Amino acid sequence: MVTLAAVQQAKQKLAPYIFETPLIRLAELDELLGCQVYVKAECMQKTNSFKIRGALNKMLSLPAEQLQNGVVAASSGNHGKGVAFAAKLLGIKATIVLPDTAPQIKVDGIRALDAEIVQCKLAERHIIAKKLSDQYGYTIIHPYDDYDIITGQGTAGLEIMAQLPDVDCVVVPIGGGGLIGGIATAVKAINPHVRVIGAEPAVLSRYEKSRKAGERVLVEEKASLADALLTLQPGEKNFPIFQKYVDDVVGVKEEYLACGVKTLLLEGKILAEPSSAIGIAAALQGSLRIAKEDKVCFLVSGGNVSLSQLAKL
Repeated sequence: MVTLAAVQQAKQKLAPYIFETPLIRLAELDELLGCQVYVKAECMQKTNSFKIRGALNKMLSLPAEQLQNGVVAASSGNHGKGVAFAAKLLGIKATIVLPDTAPQIKVDGIRALDAEIVQCKLAERHIIAKKLSDQYGYTIIHPYDDYDIITGQGTAGLEIMAQLPDVDCVVVPIGGGGLIGGIATAVKAINPHVRVIGAEPAVLSRYEKSRKAGERVLVEEKASLADALLTLQPGEKNFPIFQKYVDDVVGVKEEYLACGVKTLLLEGKILAEPSSAIGIAAALQGSLRIAKEDKVCFLVSGGNVSLSQLAKL
């Protein structure tokens, strides 16, 4: 299970290897977003994404003999880069299974960390990863459906609560549910009155539909600018945590994802990929139940975006 104590232990374990990313006040966005705007800049993390937190926590928690054959991870890109970084740090082989639609900047970033890359259709990532694990004895490092992964991601929540103790609301991108599960666990344990809101692409509203159904719902595969949030079903371990701790989830339309990136870059001077700017996009869309006086922390989860992608946006 994921507990505050486990997240605190993970923070100590990860401290020598990762950054405590800044929490930045963006007062120039207050009027536009309708609240007091703060950004937790995980786009400035090592590997330019929060994903290193969970990947490294998982791999540091495993016995050396379990890692000796190497690791394999299915990823949309950022988790793969985190796993590749951790594997290089530990001196082991990493194989990353990516969708053939993964942005080139993420493919190149993983390759630069000496990991092997296998590309396939989006829906086949976990199947291919399992086959490689069975064939070569690689240990699977799941991107979200794993308690050690969730616990590692939760360390960002501890930092938020230390950096902004009187925060009213935390808005988190939601894909498989590892990040929001870890953050919500830590935040609610420290202050149960802080609201935690998830933001997901409206075209892939798996968490919104699952909440209404009371069980995990598998949605149809669709394209989205939020390429890091393309999971089709909430994780088995993630969904109960979401049900227990997350106050709301909102779907964000595609046109607002581009607006979120532009707003962060031009007004806030922060470079974020569309998946990471989805919380800002949700506010621009008017979907967040927030007030002018609320201190709202937007978790900007990654910054792996190229100039060519920005030009298209």
